[in-house]
Amino acid sequence: MADEESLFDAPPMGEQERMVEAILFATAEPVTVAELQARMPHGADPAEALMHLRRRYEGRGVNLVKVGDAWAMRTAPDLGFLMQRETVETRKLSRAAIETLAIIAYHQPVTRTEIEEIRGVAVSRGTVDQLLELDWIRLGRRRMTPGRPVTFVVTEGFLDHFGLESARDLPGLRELRAAGLLDNRPLPGQTSLTEDEDDAAIGQSELFED
Repeated sequence: MADEESLFDAPPMGEQERMVEAILFATAEPVTVAELQARMPHGADPAEALMHLRRRYEGRGVNLVKVGDAWAMRTAPDLGFLMQRETVETRKLSRAAIETLAIIAYHQPVTRTEIEEIRGVAVSRGTVDQLLELDWIRLGRRRMTPGRPVTFVVTEGFLDHFGLESARDLPGLRELRAAGLLDNRPLPGQTSLTEDEDDAAIGQSELFED
């Protein structure tokens, strides 16, 4: 009977600490106590094991920290500089953002209404916000027309990113694709273009229709 009951006894706390430690090291995202409880043997107390483990990691290169309602292993704050390095972040623009950016670049200053007329679809706020966040477009002067709509123009950040001195130096589609702004698949309704047609197509409204 005693052997039968021992099958349901919780592992020693030292073993529970090892279990929690293993789970946290193997999991990319912070883990909640409930998630630890679901993985550990019956009767285990992950909350207590976390407290013991936290004390054991105090002053070490890696600390056990609470992130919201979850727990994770993190580099000690004073050693964070060792993890820093220069990186180049590649951000994939959505199809809508690519088309909107191209229209602004080649038709600036241009209003949202004019962008929508060229694309044939509404321009979402998220698309514009993404381009503003990248610092590739900015607000231009308001049009002296009813409603005084704002215009959009490309920024120096955009020109710098693509190695352009001014918007007058904007390349054709081939160069844009080579620079990574456009992907290599044909746009809707397009067949293979000659080099001249490819360079001219960027200014045509049918290029941006969905």
